[in-house]
Amino acid sequence: MDEKEPQKGIQVYFPDSLKGGVYSNVMQVAHTKEEFVLDFMMLMPPTGSVTARVVISPGHVKRMIAALAENIKKYEDKFGKLTAAEEPIKPTMGFHPPTS
Repeated sequence: MDEKEPQKGIQVYFPDSLKGGVYSNVMQVAHTKEEFVLDFMMLMPPTGSVTARVVISPGHVKRMIAALAENIKKYEDKFGKLTAAEEPIKPTMGFHPPTS
């Protein structure tokens, strides 16, 4: 049988609470051998909060990077070259030993 079975669609439920998305101006990445943890935050000194946490497999991280690179290329082809934003001043978060 050379005929391919028609691809079946997957219905995905999109909760109303997520439809507006969340804003993030900072992202922190941590990882173990098995997973990457992406914490998206909204920092507005003197305070900040985590707006989303995404836990993904290392293989999926590679696919995400490829998808982002492809979409950046499409964006630049349509709208022009992007320049990276300046690195923001790194806020001190959490507990840190006093500096002498």
